[in-house]
Amino acid sequence: MTDDTVTYTIEGPDGDSDDLELPSGLVELLQEEDDTRPTVVGDMALISLVQQVHGAVHHAQGEVDPELESIEERAREQFEERLGISFEQATGHSH
Repeated sequence: MTDDTVTYTIEGPDGDSDDLELPSGLVELLQEEDDTRPTVVGDMALISLVQQVHGAVHHAQGEVDPELESIEERAREQFEERLGISFEQATGHSH
């Protein structure tokens, strides 16, 4: 089997980094005509992170920390700013 993958590097604000290895062609399947491949990977990371914080806030049992609610609100705003649609529109999920 040949190594048919591509690697993207994610860098954090403190200089830490992580490599993400993906099957070749995967990102292109999700790419729209004006998007670069790194933009697609960034968009997908944002979508995943917002979904996770959404679940932690809206599907948690018990009281939710106000700081977590604030982070979720900011993440949803950044989602809409970057993708041009709301989280609810993108996922078909609202409360």
